[in-house]
Amino acid sequence: MKEVKVSVAYMPLVDAAPLIIAEEMGFAQTEGIALDLVAAPSWSSVRDMLAFGRVDAAHMLSPVPIALAMGLGGAATSLSTVSVLSVNGNVIGVGKPLEEKLRANGFAFDFANAKAAASALAEVCDRPLTFGVPFPFSMHVELLRYWAAGTALNNTGIAIRTVPPPLMASALAAGEVDAFCVGEPWGSVSVDAGVAALLLPAKAIWNFSPEKVLAVRTDWAETEPDLLGRLMRAVWKAGRWLAKPEVRASASDLLSRKAYLDVSAELIDRALSGQLMISSRGDHRRVDGFLEFHRGAATFPWISQARWISERLQKTHGGTVLDESTLRRVVRPDLHRQHLSIPGHDMPGASAKVEGSILAPTAVASAAGKLVLQPDGFFDGQVFDPYP
Repeated sequence: MKEVKVSVAYMPLVDAAPLIIAEEMGFAQTEGIALDLVAAPSWSSVRDMLAFGRVDAAHMLSPVPIALAMGLGGAATSLSTVSVLSVNGNVIGVGKPLEEKLRANGFAFDFANAKAAASALAEVCDRPLTFGVPFPFSMHVELLRYWAAGTALNNTGIAIRTVPPPLMASALAAGEVDAFCVGEPWGSVSVDAGVAALLLPAKAIWNFSPEKVLAVRTDWAETEPDLLGRLMRAVWKAGRWLAKPEVRASASDLLSRKAYLDVSAELIDRALSGQLMISSRGDHRRVDGFLEFHRGAATFPWISQARWISERLQKTHGGTVLDESTLRRVVRPDLHRQHLSIPGHDMPGASAKVEGSILAPTAVASAAGKLVLQPDGFFDGQVFDPYP
């Protein structure tokens, strides 16, 4: 099979791993393609490279294709989410001044209780906190706002400032932001630089939130179905490989290369293992399922999650919540089923579920009858019914 080059934009984050591993470990080659991975300096660059045809596909923030369909964010090109690349993987951190105030007030940094963390922050703040986030249309923003609205932080308020992930530590050190929500390894980089302490994994707010997606232009998906299928299968196989604990050291070494993340393998291993150092004091916390690439149908693009995102974007930025037919043109479980009906991939029987209702690993109806979904609860115990 003659290899065909497929260009893919990405940001240097651990959750770009399925794309990098697909190329480095030969999964792309097996599908007859070669991935031309193009590192971008910001999420707006990733969006524009894909929207304007500079690349064929992209490692994308899950809300971006939905935001564009809602008329938010500038570019008018229609993008489609064909798979989820990663679930969870973000951290919320605070700068040294806030860390010192929290410690002086007796806060234990348990790295688990979202309500307690919000209450502790509210007790030591007399003004709105400024959080650095990578992009306005992101799960970072929506989880922060959902968390703040349902806790004591609603009284003090929060402000949002966009900071590219690699610059988060310097923005914190310069006092441009008080805190952040960012994907790894950039939270850990801030800790190692001595300018931050980690407060929460974002999964403490929503236990199984879609973080990054594999996005393509809708017209490319329609005109290049064979190429799209090859790309999706290569990336899915890479995610399955990444889910094996025994490959973690190899994956960390590959991702750490200068061509990709250009940070130490040890920093990357923290995210892959869920063993995070949360402060310059050397405090460690373990987070099961900190970053998922495969388990629990992690790659499946749920319509219910897309609807949650659309409603949250409308509350934050305005615009109109997408109707069902438009949602299904943007988030594509149909293409996921079409191109990933392969041995070893068990897909759910439905394309939507009540988000936040799964509190323990739960077997669900699926193609092979073997699928177990992982807990997806919200910190406040609420559920989101996409079809109330």
